[in-house]
Amino acid sequence: MSRHRSFKFTRYVMAMVLALGLVAPDLGPGISAAQAAETGKPAKQIFGAAKLPAVLPSRAIGFYSKGCLAGGVAIPTDGETWQAMRLSRNRRWGHPDLIALVERLSREAAAQDGWPGLLVGDIAQPRGGPMLSGHASHQVGLDADIWLTPMPKRRFSPQEREEVSATSMLKKNTLYVDPDRWTTAHARLLMRAASYPEVERIFVHPGIKKKLCDSWQGDRASMGKIRPYYGHHYHFHIRIKCPPGATGCKSQTPPPAGSGCGAPLAWWFSDEPWAPAKPKKDTKPKPKKREIKLADLPAACAVVASAPAPASEAEVTLGADPIGRIAASAAARPISDIPMSGFAPLPRVVPLPVWRPRD
Repeated sequence: MSRHRSFKFTRYVMAMVLALGLVAPDLGPGISAAQAAETGKPAKQIFGAAKLPAVLPSRAIGFYSKGCLAGGVAIPTDGETWQAMRLSRNRRWGHPDLIALVERLSREAAAQDGWPGLLVGDIAQPRGGPMLSGHASHQVGLDADIWLTPMPKRRFSPQEREEVSATSMLKKNTLYVDPDRWTTAHARLLMRAASYPEVERIFVHPGIKKKLCDSWQGDRASMGKIRPYYGHHYHFHIRIKCPPGATGCKSQTPPPAGSGCGAPLAWWFSDEPWAPAKPKKDTKPKPKKREIKLADLPAACAVVASAPAPASEAEVTLGADPIGRIAASAAARPISDIPMSGFAPLPRVVPLPVWRPRD
């Protein structure tokens, strides 16, 4: 987008904020998201500073590690079968499809798998995008981290949610699961998550994958979705596909056919994956890594960064219904009508999941 066109778009967004009486994202004293984009501020600072989502129809934009999230909703801090952790990070936002899936997994695992409830870790920032710290992915609201620690019967205090540590499933200083920590309920939880057709991948530590390959006696049709990767010994990572009919959202290439329990898994138990990187002979100082800017993300992310916010978090939490508010603003002038290259039309109405009690 040219600088002139970007400036005209910025003025349009600010006018929309004033006309609708909505709240602009708080990015610091006197700085709007649009102004930050104009000054070339790093994208992680723009998206990391937004406290609330964009009042737009829900849409995952871009790829898991390069994109943003329109119309994000938050999972409540507490449900009958889940508790959200690390609340200070403000990363319990996601696409409604993902939030609904996490809520469903929590209920079904509690009812059928002997898992008392989920401790929900990072999902995404209110508007997705690059984070100030931590993840390279989790940018489009389709990734969620779930602790491998079962939810206790009591509710954690706000302080405990910040300080309690997740439990590693591994024997100390090994790549293998500790049988004193691992239970059949862990296996059932993971296999249930992988069984959902919306799920594209489940990332776990190679030791956990091996444990499943060696011990799972049930249906193995979804075993190939469970992928070994570094870390992930104290939590597992759910990644869902782009929602059906979504434009501008890029799913990952499907996993290879098969269970993934053969040679590819054996590689993780060789020395190669864990060998320290060999130092390069070149003694020249490395150039400073370039910060990702808003212009590096899909063009639609400029709309997300500069869009108005809801009046409160309660309006955009699972069980709330901000769709009427979104539809009203879209009726005045649909966001999809903005003349912006690369910005595909947004759906006018997207139903949000409603909280359901345990069966």
